[in-house]
Amino acid sequence: MHILDETLQDEATLSEALAEADIAPLLMVLVQLSGDLTILDEVAPHIHGAWSFMEAVPEALKQTVRDRLVAVLKDYAANGRQLPPPPPAEILQRMMSAGVGQTVPEEYIPLLLEDMRFGREDTRAVHWQREQSVLPINDFRVAIIGAGLAGICAAVRLKEMGIPFVILEKNDNVGGTWWENEYPGCAVDTPNHFFSYSFNPNPNWSRHFSRRDEILAYIEATAEKFDVRKYIRFGVEVTSAKFDEDEAMWRVTMRHRDGSTETLDGNALITAIGQLNRPAIPAIQGLSSFRGPMFHTAQWDKSVELNGKRIAMIGTDASAMQTGPSIAPDVAHLTVFQRTPHWAMNNPNYHKEVNPGTIWVLRHVPYYAQWMRFRLFWAGSDGFHSSLQIDPNWSMPESSLNETNHKMREMIVDYVRTELDGDEALLAKVIPAYPPYGKRMLRDNYWYRMLKRPNVTLMTGSISHITEDAIVMDDGTNHQVDVIIMATGFQASKMLWPMEITGRDGRTIREAWGDDDPRAYLGITVPGFPNLFVTYGPNTNLAHGGSIIFHHECQVRYIQQALREMIENGHATLEVRQEVHDEYNRLVDEKCRNMVWSHPGVTSWYKNRHSRVTVTSPWRLLDYWKPTREFVPEEYQSGRSRGNSKIPHWEAAAGG
Repeated sequence: MHILDETLQDEATLSEALAEADIAPLLMVLVQLSGDLTILDEVAPHIHGAWSFMEAVPEALKQTVRDRLVAVLKDYAANGRQLPPPPPAEILQRMMSAGVGQTVPEEYIPLLLEDMRFGREDTRAVHWQREQSVLPINDFRVAIIGAGLAGICAAVRLKEMGIPFVILEKNDNVGGTWWENEYPGCAVDTPNHFFSYSFNPNPNWSRHFSRRDEILAYIEATAEKFDVRKYIRFGVEVTSAKFDEDEAMWRVTMRHRDGSTETLDGNALITAIGQLNRPAIPAIQGLSSFRGPMFHTAQWDKSVELNGKRIAMIGTDASAMQTGPSIAPDVAHLTVFQRTPHWAMNNPNYHKEVNPGTIWVLRHVPYYAQWMRFRLFWAGSDGFHSSLQIDPNWSMPESSLNETNHKMREMIVDYVRTELDGDEALLAKVIPAYPPYGKRMLRDNYWYRMLKRPNVTLMTGSISHITEDAIVMDDGTNHQVDVIIMATGFQASKMLWPMEITGRDGRTIREAWGDDDPRAYLGITVPGFPNLFVTYGPNTNLAHGGSIIFHHECQVRYIQQALREMIENGHATLEVRQEVHDEYNRLVDEKCRNMVWSHPGVTSWYKNRHSRVTVTSPWRLLDYWKPTREFVPEEYQSGRSRGNSKIPHWEAAAGG
């Protein structure tokens, strides 16, 4: 690989851009291109964490890094020098540790190298182990339900392998939850340069934490770039899928907009519908009697004019924290009805745009994007996983888990107190009694400043009932409102609902899981449901940080290998062994019992009605990456040869 970008020889432009870019990734690029570790040792003591704002490198030293990098880049560009391969593992570990201000364990190096993807090799691609031309690939069909982030990921990867597939999408566009959610302020709370596919990095993000429209545009652009839109059937909602044991086929029934139905066959079925797609509406007495507009944030009604109106917002989840500050300046009054408070951290980058220099460097300077992605990976995920473990000897178990978790609590409390201008009465209302991360950790979208507005009221009592024009509290107080907005989350534990999924012996997924107790091996496969693969399944939500797209890529790679196993070996069915499934879920439950989400003071959508954690993953990203990296055939039982199986009928619209 050569540097062919002549712009790198324009010293003025290069220097101007480097002056705006983050110093730590620039340092990593300099060390990688020059091999000079002495500058690494000079700068490392001034880097105190993985976020861009956690450094105190003297300006003179920063300029030294920039000047040396300018010289090195000009040399590479002018002489057409090949970019060097990644350094040896011991050097990489030294560089990574310096870049984030803490020791990066050696066991992470293979994972981080894969995710950073130096060079042209697609480090997560799955390749055929046998000669592709002699395999019956065209006789195999996969149905994917959902065209959100996971569905598009699966489509891109199956297309690369040449496996015929179709995506069935109930909406009119790709994007899933990012297409459906249009509420004011809708944004991602994971930094964009990590919240993106490893196979399709985007150097052009306008913000560090982008708004909904830009994320949707990225998903649309990915579908176009990899030419998968033609494989999607829009406007069809899957109502049921039944496994035909005689033919070893999934019979997928879908409903069209006009009410008509259609059935499609597939050798394998991938669900990519997510967990946050069916709004949860609280059972409040009198809810149906309200005469004004009422809607959930996930079903935002754009036709309703909020300006100058009295707005009630029930709930304080992530969508509330984004919506509230976005509408508060324009409404007559906003009354927030809070059942329990949430923790919300400050991140100085949350409201920041990516400066032009950084965008230029991401586009033109080799390896900068990889090192920036690495630091975001570390900043927002495994770097603090240990702080979410319960210390049985901790002296303050009601409010925190351990010393590190308690320090985090105090840091957030101090921040909130400052935002509230020292209002201790209001502070008491918004600070949770449970430990940080007991529920989803939110990003402060100027929520606390909003609560200080004269036209905003925070109510913390219980709602008694709703009348045709008011919300009445248990204490009898009456709040006249014009519009009710529900920010009450989703039915996350009721996974795959309302589809009716039927496996072997006529047993449905609801009979296997009940309404709120889903279990799957690696969150992907379920005994009794052959050839069914779930993305974003049980215990795969990332509550401690990270990017759900990372998990999608892990799951899709695993599924690709399972499909390869079926096609290369002529298996009609592949089904996880019961004992493998059960042992994995025993380990999940055991691990969860020692994590913050199992804290007795926490009630959340992470748990079912029996307080079992069903949604979140207790593992480090590394711990989930390892078992999903390689498919193990011995963990599965396979069915008869597909030699006598019926080839599924596939319409041209399916793209096959």
